[in-house]
Amino acid sequence: MEQEKTMPDNDNNTHQPNPTETVTETSQPDLNEVVKAKDARIAELEQELQTAKKNESEAMIRARAEIDNVRKRVEQDVEKAHKYALEKFSNELLPVIDNLERALESTDRNNPEHQAMIEGLELTLKSFLDTVKKFGIEVVNTEGSQLNPDLHQAISMVDSPDHKTGQIVSTIQRGYTLNGRLIRPAMVIVAK
Repeated sequence: MEQEKTMPDNDNNTHQPNPTETVTETSQPDLNEVVKAKDARIAELEQELQTAKKNESEAMIRARAEIDNVRKRVEQDVEKAHKYALEKFSNELLPVIDNLERALESTDRNNPEHQAMIEGLELTLKSFLDTVKKFGIEVVNTEGSQLNPDLHQAISMVDSPDHKTGQIVSTIQRGYTLNGRLIRPAMVIVAK
């Protein structure tokens, strides 16, 4: 009986695997699948990273372009503000110029007593026009030119054999521009 106890129980002829063998045999295929799955996930994440980098780069370029556009618009606005800041002031000065011109027109140029006054008015007008010209105010040209609705305002039309149709015959009131922008149109009479 002692032998029976020392002898292993052979009733079961199935071979019982060693626990380390089981782990190795079953984990080998699983490990390959896990590695393949991880590699696929890494490739997927790398692709997403590349896409994100590309999108970020494009967004950065767009943001820089937008910043440049905003900066340019602000610079243009500041430039226009400087350029046209005198517009209201200029409009207030134009009646003074008109009055000096009217004074010269109404003065008797043949009277020798008025010569000094006429010269003074002419010098004052010239000096005034030179001063406003320094700040960008210029007279709209009307002599011998065709009617330009952007610069001239036709008050009336007259028959004139000496002028072509649409040509300016005379100027009632001079027009002015400030740095190229019309601040007052010239009032003119046009040939039919």
